[in-house]
Amino acid sequence: MALPVLSSSAVKFRRGLAHFPQELSLAFAYGSLTYKPQHSSCYPQNNMLDFVFAVDDAMTWHMTNLLKNRSHYSFLKFFGPKQITTIQKYGAGIYYNTLVPCNGRIIKYGVISTDALIEDLFHWKTLYVAGRLQKPVKILAQNENSKLQAALVSNLKSAVTAAFLMLPESFSEEDLYMQIAGLSYSGDFRMIIGEDKSKVQNIVKPNIAHFQKLYSNILQDCPQVVYKHHLGRLEASIDKSPEGQFTQLMALPKTLQQKITALVNPPGKNRDVEEILLQVAHDPDCGFVVHQGISGIVRSSSIVQSAKTILTAGAKKSVTYSMKKLYKMTKGGLK
Repeated sequence: MALPVLSSSAVKFRRGLAHFPQELSLAFAYGSLTYKPQHSSCYPQNNMLDFVFAVDDAMTWHMTNLLKNRSHYSFLKFFGPKQITTIQKYGAGIYYNTLVPCNGRIIKYGVISTDALIEDLFHWKTLYVAGRLQKPVKILAQNENSKLQAALVSNLKSAVTAAFLMLPESFSEEDLYMQIAGLSYSGDFRMIIGEDKSKVQNIVKPNIAHFQKLYSNILQDCPQVVYKHHLGRLEASIDKSPEGQFTQLMALPKTLQQKITALVNPPGKNRDVEEILLQVAHDPDCGFVVHQGISGIVRSSSIVQSAKTILTAGAKKSVTYSMKKLYKMTKGGLK
């Protein structure tokens, strides 16, 4: 099952790819501007476009990109592709060049190794890029890597499972997408300083159709919901029995299971994951424990990744980028 390309407007985004080395296993545009008609008044030309490039050989890709686009890099360009690739591995495993002029627009692009992306998609090691791919994106390039394709689908299924655990027995389709869209913001300190507090709502409400396109196949195959896609309606009846919750907990990504285990298991006790998840399944606050586990993953990766930005963007760009984020936060209102 392929991730859907949202619209023909992706062609305009693809033009920017010609400026970069072409060895990409996956390239996608994400963020609020990918959802808006590009001719509309709500598509300001000075707003930054966001991209992620997955590459099989990060060091070779950076070496070629340094030859083509040396000005995109901070002072780290003087240390060469090997050091850049080493720094990339820290935090969420992605290296961002930000505030880059490209095709008359300002863009930010992140580079992640295909292996690191696959690990995040399957296991939620950082939930950084995996979290972006739980929301509608524009796929600009994708190769025939079957393991990557399986990981993309697994990530969506995991998002639905985690959302089911945190939602009540019955909920609306919009409730589900709000829960999914909020997963990768749980515990993110940038939601306290520098991000629009209404971000999740702003992502979901105007883009229900895009979420339906992304999740319809998974929901149609899910025995816990009746999904009437032609009517745009979801009828949910989630099994909140300990047995039902245990089945869902056992289906969660490995890193999240480990985080939940660390939260619940008393120091000094050496119980296996299955035993602890069975205990959590009987807990009335099971959904809250899952939320805390996700927050733990996101918190650590977002802090390290943000600290890394000072190096990858340089001091001047870091200040400029932070000011733009603060402006968006105040514009959206503190809620």
